[in-house]
Amino acid sequence: MKIAFIGDIVGRPGRQMVREYLKDVRKIYDIDLVIANYENVSHGFGVTKKNANELFGYGIDVMTGGNHSWDKKEIFKMFEEYPLIRPINYPDKTAGSGMIELNISDKIVVIINVMGNYTMPMSDNPFTKIDSVVDDLKKRGIEHIIIDFHAEATSEKYVMLHLLKDRVSAIFGTHTHIGTDDLMVVDGCCYVTDVGLTGCRDQVIGMDKKIPMQRFLTGIGGHFDIPKKCKKIFQLIVFELDDNGRAVDAKKIKIYDNDKVYKIEARVEQY
Repeated sequence: MKIAFIGDIVGRPGRQMVREYLKDVRKIYDIDLVIANYENVSHGFGVTKKNANELFGYGIDVMTGGNHSWDKKEIFKMFEEYPLIRPINYPDKTAGSGMIELNISDKIVVIINVMGNYTMPMSDNPFTKIDSVVDDLKKRGIEHIIIDFHAEATSEKYVMLHLLKDRVSAIFGTHTHIGTDDLMVVDGCCYVTDVGLTGCRDQVIGMDKKIPMQRFLTGIGGHFDIPKKCKKIFQLIVFELDDNGRAVDAKKIKIYDNDKVYKIEARVEQY
């Protein structure tokens, strides 16, 4: 089973890169399932129904969220209509679900979204929550488990790796928008601290650089905007799982808007 995971898609430039390249990537790598993070899809904050339809039409199958899941209020109804999930460690009464089950190549695949604590909105403990959820899935005999850990702190993400690496198929960090160089398959679990954004690569985490520069120089913030023109990048992880839900290999693919493609193979080792 081959799966692709796209990190934070940021605004129109990110959607344009998905439109331009995802179809070919799916074909070249014979991908069975594409997962992406939606929380910055619509002008950098949340996702609208229009943009969700757009991305599903480009070949994305499931989308995960994060701290900006609620920025577009239409999301509440969209949870009932689309394969969208939000962090599972929000309170149980919160709209939407924190995980989704799919049948892919005659295997049950579960995708879970969880959010870190550091600098994030108030939520339940991500570690105790996910520990319990994964245990319940394993008792049901489910082996193919993929996690989007939407978190700021690298330490939180590495703790999650050590907590779950023997029980889940993959853990992908999102939220910081800056791709890390630690892609690995360790003890059969595919892991990277942050996949990196898909969108503008020449600004500040996909947003126009003007307001971030103003904030750091003066202490006065403002509304973050997506540039109308920028240099763009498409980043994703392509990985393969065996019949037991263990990752056997993975690669990071970076495609620039000048059509240059860079591939980085995962380090495979045992801890």
